[in-house]
Amino acid sequence: MICEILGISRSAYYKHKHRVKPEKEKQDELLCELIQEYHSTFDGILGYRRMTMFINRLNSKSYCENYIHRLMKYLGISARIRRKKVNRKKQHPDYVRDNVLNRNFETQAPNTKWLTDVTEFSITGSSKKLYLSPIMDLYDNSIITYELSNTNSAQLVFKTFENAIEKHPNAKPIFHSDRGFQYTSNIFKKKVEKAKMIQSMSRVGKCIDNGLWRDSLGF
Repeated sequence: MICEILGISRSAYYKHKHRVKPEKEKQDELLCELIQEYHSTFDGILGYRRMTMFINRLNSKSYCENYIHRLMKYLGISARIRRKKVNRKKQHPDYVRDNVLNRNFETQAPNTKWLTDVTEFSITGSSKKLYLSPIMDLYDNSIITYELSNTNSAQLVFKTFENAIEKHPNAKPIFHSDRGFQYTSNIFKKKVEKAKMIQSMSRVGKCIDNGLWRDSLGF
């Protein structure tokens, strides 16, 4: 009666009932169980390459990636894409200045052209970073002053600038930087104007405008 309802012959039913599974089919079924188990254990983050690596490593096997990939597609399993959440607020500069320096990094007198930037360094063995804010005199590429900090803040740049003025109170150089938020703030603008310096900024996306500084640091 069941065969009649399902529309299959009795001979086909008994053939299937007494069928012996080939070794390849048994292997596929075992691997499908492992794939489902690892997919659940690792919270769905394994792609077919890492899935193959874990199956081979934990079971002393040497299955190829294409084989595991085919079984994962059959099961409808794929890696869950992990996207790092980064909360960034787009800041608009209070003001900008033209590139007065215009890549002319040569000068015949000290304290006529100053170059600055904030450089980020990774600390070995730590997730923390270190920020260096120096000011370079393009006359002889000497570092007039510098400050170090664990945070990339406006205060880091302000303090560096104030130290340079204290060392050279009569200097009236072209002061060149990129368009970082510290240099485009109204507070820093007032500091430069008070010191009677000419402020210059690199153009957007033109790091070569500040190129001599990076070359000096080996970047």
